[in-house]
Amino acid sequence: MLKLSKKTEYAFMAARYLALNNSGHYSTAKEIAENYDISHQLVAKVLQVLKKNNIAASFQGVKGGYVLNKKPDEITLYDIIIAVEEKYKLTNCMHDEPTEESCSHIEGCRIRDPLAGIQKKIDNVFINTSLKQIL
Repeated sequence: MLKLSKKTEYAFMAARYLALNNSGHYSTAKEIAENYDISHQLVAKVLQVLKKNNIAASFQGVKGGYVLNKKPDEITLYDIIIAVEEKYKLTNCMHDEPTEESCSHIEGCRIRDPLAGIQKKIDNVFINTSLKQIL
């Protein structure tokens, strides 16, 4: 079953929260976690990854926290997914060029190319869906 990870779900939730509260207000991981009743630790990790990938910015201090680096309509769900997911593909052989060591079916595989086409369609859905569209 194709399924996004909990990390991606939390990243969507955190980015959505930042977008909804982005008018001069810095949001903390604790605040986001409490508002969505989710793990503070995972939200904190996700926010650090979003910062590292220039989707969010952080500010230190008493009134510090996180904000989005761009407008919600300039951030795609694909941007968020590739920021937090190490391996976002339908099958393992789509991550790298498959070898006989990584795939025992490489010689007779008949599904890699059709699945690559499906992967492109899925990618396009996320590429063409902005954060603004899930507010």
